[in-house]
Formats: sequence, structure tokens, C-alpha cells
Amino acid sequence: MDGSGNINFLKKTSSDHLPRKEILDALPLHLRELIQGLPSSLWNSMEEIRLRTNQPLLIHSLNKDIFVYSNGGIGSEISKAYVVTKLDLEKTFQLVTDYSVYALEEDIKKGFITIRGGHRVGISGRTVMNGSAIKTIKDISGLNIRISRQKIGISDAYMEHIVTSNNIFRNTLIVSPPQCGKTTLLRDMVRNLSNGMVKKGFQGFKVGVVDERSEICGTYQGIPQNDIGIRTDILDACPKAEGIMMLIRSMSPQIIATDEIGKLDDVLAIEEALNAGVKVLTTVHGHSLDEVSKRPNLRKMMEENIFERIIILSNQPRVGTIQSILDGKTKVPLLQTYRS
Repeated sequence: MDGSGNINFLKKTSSDHLPRKEILDALPLHLRELIQGLPSSLWNSMEEIRLRTNQPLLIHSLNKDIFVYSNGGIGSEISKAYVVTKLDLEKTFQLVTDYSVYALEEDIKKGFITIRGGHRVGISGRTVMNGSAIKTIKDISGLNIRISRQKIGISDAYMEHIVTSNNIFRNTLIVSPPQCGKTTLLRDMVRNLSNGMVKKGFQGFKVGVVDERSEICGTYQGIPQNDIGIRTDILDACPKAEGIMMLIRSMSPQIIATDEIGKLDDVLAIEEALNAGVKVLTTVHGHSLDEVSKRPNLRKMMEENIFERIIILSNQPRVGTIQSILDGKTKVPLLQTYRS
């Protein structure tokens, strides 16, 4: 808990990984020199590095944009900011693709590349179409380096709410506004479910992860860069609906975990999983349970009380606050740490 009594699982821990080398290796020498000397406190809270052609070099941290100055300093004065050039974008793109654009064509056309360490580089530019499908992205005009950090142990205190004393997992939904830590929490729950927790009295489960955006496991060249447990099988960069059915047919999972459901196909696949006796751990974007329950594709699922536990995340009073854990059937809070 923080000083106000609120539970905030995104607070820094002694095990936090500062991914300087992995990020710096993705930048050309000039940008590397500007960024490598940034304060450790900023490195620890850094979420994104934004490169846009002919625009200021930006660091996004703690819901704020910070300009990187031409002299290597940082601040809010745009007149001092280093202006990213087209050559900067081209060199950075070469580095993040390891000079092998063709080999990463499938990733590029989805709009992102995963680099060593599990960090994801978003891409914007001119799309090249093949009929109605995107073939690739050329004339790169923007890159967004999204920094991945694993927070080992952040879900420990909550596992007793989602796993019963006789080793039964309760279907769980995490509801969260964007950038409030839902994937971070999901990832650590997967790790705990897969490994088991002796202190909590439950054994490990076979967990199948459908990682459509490569954010949960951070898979790089087939190897997850995050610790997601010893009994976890991964389908990386696979659409959720297809991946759920593939895992059920091939890997006999006890639990399927995925991120950001919303499409009708996602909902139908989850229902198929439940009908097959497989439990589900997933997340959805939303500021409240009421908002989520009104969405057409999710309404039926919420009315049928498919999820036995609902975890509500919030950015109030700060990002990463667990607002409450609800009983999925009664919607009664089992744990409530913050009232808006």
C-alpha cells in the first residue's frame, strides 16, 4: 500500500529492470548519445520514446510528455527540443528490424515489431495495400518504442481471490482504462498460475496464452522475454479467437489467458472455451464495469455472469491502483481500496 492506504502495484520494486542497453541498441548513435545520459529516475518510469519526422524527440513518463533537448537535457521547453530527422527514423528502423525488413514483413504489416527484451516498437507511415489487406508499411514517419517491464510479484496478494482453497481457478476479468497496468497484472497472474504458489496452497495450472499483440510474453525470435511460468504455452501474434480454439485442440490448457477482448469473435471463442471446460483469464478496456456491461458484444457475457471475479483498475489517485475486486455474480466488493 502507499501512504494513503491505496494498493498500487505499479510502484517501483527492487527487482525492477532498467532496460537501457536493449533500448539504446535500437537507436542510432546520435540519438543514443542524447538518451543514454537521462536520469535513472526517468529511465525507471519511462513508458515510451516517440520519434516523429521533423517533430520533437519525446519521452512519455507518468502521463507526461518530456522533451529531450539537443544538448541531452530534458524539460518542457519545445524550443530546446531535438528535432527528429527523416534519417533518424530510417536508421532507427534499420536497427529495430536488424537490417532485415523482409524477414519481419508479417510483423510490420501489423504495425509493430518486438525487439530483444520484449519491448514493442510501433510503426506509422504509408501503408501498401494488397487488395483490402495491408501488405506492408513504407516511408516510415513515426516510431513509438514502448518499454516493457515485468513486475514480478505484483499479483501475489490477490491470487487468493481468484484461486480457491481446493485449487480451482475462478474465471477472471480485469477491467482497466488504457495504460493503467492491466497487462502487467495479467502477466504476473499468468506466471503465478503457471508456477503455482506453495504459500497460497495451490498447484500450478497448464496455461495457454494467446498473445495477439506480443505484449504479455514479449516473445522475441520465439523466446518469451518475460517470465510467464513453467506450464505456459504461447501463441504469439495470433488473433485471439483463432488462437483460443487452436490451444484447446492442441495443448489441453486448464486456463486460457488473453488481453483486450471486445470483438464478437473473441466472445464466441471464450464461450467455446468455457463449454470445453477451460477457464478464462482476460482483460477489457473500460473505466467502469457499467461501461463494459453496456457494450453489445459483451452484454450477454456480463448478464450471464461468466466471470466469477472482476478486478477494476484505476488511474485514481494514481496509475496502477486496484480500485476493487468484485464477486462476479453479486458484484459485491470482496476487496475495495479506493472510492472515486
